[in-house]
Amino acid sequence: MPSKDDKNMPIELELQKFPKKVNLKGGFSCELRPLRRTDEAKLHEFFQNLPEKERMFIKHRVNDQQVIQEWCENIDYGKNLPIVGFTDGKIVADATLHQQQGGWKRHVGRVSVLVLPEYRGRGLARALIQEIVDVSRNIGLEHVEAEFMGEQEAAIKMFALMGFSNLVTIEDYVKDMQAITHDYVLMGLQLKTDEEYAGMG
Repeated sequence: MPSKDDKNMPIELELQKFPKKVNLKGGFSCELRPLRRTDEAKLHEFFQNLPEKERMFIKHRVNDQQVIQEWCENIDYGKNLPIVGFTDGKIVADATLHQQQGGWKRHVGRVSVLVLPEYRGRGLARALIQEIVDVSRNIGLEHVEAEFMGEQEAAIKMFALMGFSNLVTIEDYVKDMQAITHDYVLMGLQLKTDEEYAGMG
């Protein structure tokens, strides 16, 4: 029976590829790396700097310092891999790969991404999503999903441009942090491994 360390080996290999520097539109550059325990204060500041309306769409109560503290103290990259974008000494973006360790969806990852408004339009969200997709493929996942509320039209469009397709839309299915109902949109991307690509040549 494989040990826990064996199971985490693929993700450990991926972690060794960071930090990475990405050069984006307008001469903007950003360092990408996994979240660390020591990032608690910067992560809390990041969520505070998001527009209040957008925080309503986030599943967790990110205004709560204790929530952020628990995330940073209990990092398990095999379950949740947050990759943060750093520039000017602060976190300006976050993309997370969520995984289930067993069950029906153990071959499916879920990605979420957030970028501060003043750093949008430079390709940072796309770069982060691509990193998550690459990691997902390299660790053997077969699909990546992304969840949205219907009003998140810009995000839905960006994911569509990156190859994600609409899997399901359910009207008035989810509630934001103010208990207001919204349409639920699930998008997905089927991954091909390097071996499958090679076989297509």
